[in-house]
Amino acid sequence: MMKKQIVLATGNKGKVNELSGMLAPIHVDVVPQSQFNVPDIAETGTTFVENAIIKARHAAKITGLPAVADDSGLEVDALFGQPGVYSARYAGNNASDSDNISKLLTELGNSENRRARFWCVLVYMEHEHDPTPLICQASWEGEITQSRQGDGGFGYDPVFFVPSLNCTAASLTKEQKNGLSHRGQALRLLLEQLKAKS
Repeated sequence: MMKKQIVLATGNKGKVNELSGMLAPIHVDVVPQSQFNVPDIAETGTTFVENAIIKARHAAKITGLPAVADDSGLEVDALFGQPGVYSARYAGNNASDSDNISKLLTELGNSENRRARFWCVLVYMEHEHDPTPLICQASWEGEITQSRQGDGGFGYDPVFFVPSLNCTAASLTKEQKNGLSHRGQALRLLLEQLKAKS
């Protein structure tokens, strides 16, 4: 049986590996858009859903293949939902993870309300004109710490405290993180919907 190819609208190797592993049971070959020289597209949406659709449609249009895109970010209650869709560029367009964390900790200061959650929206489009894309979204509740802890993960993981495990996301094993995270949850939802389609 020939594997179906799906293009993943990201250049992030971690995301490609995560998705490939989870979609293996339904015989899907996940290929990063970089293999097709798909250029990045401006994320001009004001919501995670809009940005994920923009990325999936762009990848499907250029490759002619079904595409999956994710848009995710951190929502902090005391900052009225910021950094939100701007999570990756919170401290500026070429900001590093460390720059973004520094800005977040500065903005929060000594605020007592440190509740936050990660959101992930995954969109699957069969083709560029797909009128009914699959949209799966999930969240992961936590709190923002006063300082960085742990050296795993990426993004805001070092300051995202997971109360149920009493540590930050950066201190979790890959398996623990996939079991709990916003992206792991959204992937499992997508997997169920793709199985139902196939």
